[in-house]
Amino acid sequence: MFFTLLLQVIWILAAFGDEHWTYEGPHGQDHWPASFPECGGSAQSPINIQTSSVTFDSELPALQPHGYDQPGTKLLELHNNGHTVQLSLPPTLYLEGLPQKYVAVQLHLHWGQKGSLMGSEHQINSKAAAAELHIVHYDSDSYDSLSEAAKSPQGLAVLGILIEVGETENPAYEHILSHLHEIRYKGQMTSVPPFSVKELLPPVLAQYFRYNGSLTTPPCYQSVLWTVFSQKVQISKEQLEKLQETLFSTEKEPSQSLVQNYRVLQPLNQRTVLASFNQDESSYTTGEMLSLGLGILIGSVCLLLVVYFITKKIQKKKSRNEKSVGFTSAHATVE
Repeated sequence: MFFTLLLQVIWILAAFGDEHWTYEGPHGQDHWPASFPECGGSAQSPINIQTSSVTFDSELPALQPHGYDQPGTKLLELHNNGHTVQLSLPPTLYLEGLPQKYVAVQLHLHWGQKGSLMGSEHQINSKAAAAELHIVHYDSDSYDSLSEAAKSPQGLAVLGILIEVGETENPAYEHILSHLHEIRYKGQMTSVPPFSVKELLPPVLAQYFRYNGSLTTPPCYQSVLWTVFSQKVQISKEQLEKLQETLFSTEKEPSQSLVQNYRVLQPLNQRTVLASFNQDESSYTTGEMLSLGLGILIGSVCLLLVVYFITKKIQKKKSRNEKSVGFTSAHATVE
């Protein structure tokens, strides 16, 4: 427990710095570079991923999350830090398929205003999703601590998962969302039973975009190797509302709702965005895949019915012809 809390404190200091900042107002995004110079850098995140401009790289391996489905037995710390809801992760979770071994530290969410379906940080083809999950890791092969890695090129690796609204509740995300009422105010923490973090990821991990960028919050260190999955995950409308309406960014009254905690898009500049898959390959959302599957099923049933009725018609016609031939033969014999 102490180790988890220590990691969390280190991350807060590394990711947010000591100075006050907000998403809007006098300490908002437009003013970040004044207090955090790297926020004005040329390799900032998030970005708009224009699929027509990405570069296919056949050598990008499939991402391999280890321990994600077995997070251990210790409770996980869920924290309202005034900027987002953050869940601590044990170091037994790590990624392979990257240049180094990256150990997990925490995950957190970004979302929009109440009722909005546009709250993600990254966009694909200028289209935002309802929310976005970030899972933060650091290069444990090269650095001794998160704070050291956060200031070094590709010291961090962050997974970006775009979230859309679907018809049914997502049980994996409910492991987090069901506890939000326990941490309504900034600074509050609660414990969450361990669960399979892998279920927070989209089913298809082999299709993703990769680029070099930054933290999306001050101090905006340009040290992040981003992996943004092409496929989205779904949560229910009620789950999104819970995320948008439960938390406050203040410690006490007067309360300020914690909403619209996403950074605006940053210029790509001269950076290259790689894709692990050809754009000709199908890259469907979960909803689109379900619709496609249903369409194929209905089409197959219709085709079978058509074949069935045609076959019956042919058999009926053949039967009539055989009767006609039999009658004619019999008539000919009598004559």
